[in-house]
Amino acid sequence: MPPIHRQLVDRVAIGRYEDEVTHPGAIKAFVAEFISALIFVFAGQGSGMAFSKLTDGGASTPDGLVAAAIAHGLGLFVAVAISANISGGHVNPAVTFGAFVGGNITLLRGIFYIIAQLLGSVVACLLLWFSTGGLVS
Repeated sequence: MPPIHRQLVDRVAIGRYEDEVTHPGAIKAFVAEFISALIFVFAGQGSGMAFSKLTDGGASTPDGLVAAAIAHGLGLFVAVAISANISGGHVNPAVTFGAFVGGNITLLRGIFYIIAQLLGSVVACLLLWFSTGGLVS
């Protein structure tokens, strides 16, 4: 049996720029990851902000925690449902990294997925900031 480090190295693939970045299917996958991360962060963080504002800081009560958990779960469900067939529905950079280490995606695709996810999260926070008039959670 070969050493474990050799098995891990065999699974790592860099990918070609033309196939992994500029291909129309890859760009579609990046946009799907961007939108899914935006939806998840907007729903999750927005629910926390709403419960905190509506209940005068009551988001830490059991009712508020359950409501925020349900909002996160539904947001994640929608985010994965819209991007699963396009990009795999990673939504989270940790999931993307795990897929790379497992040999399911290439390094270039993983990097661009993570960039799209981070940009989606930032845009979601900006949308929340603008839509709430600068309210912070």
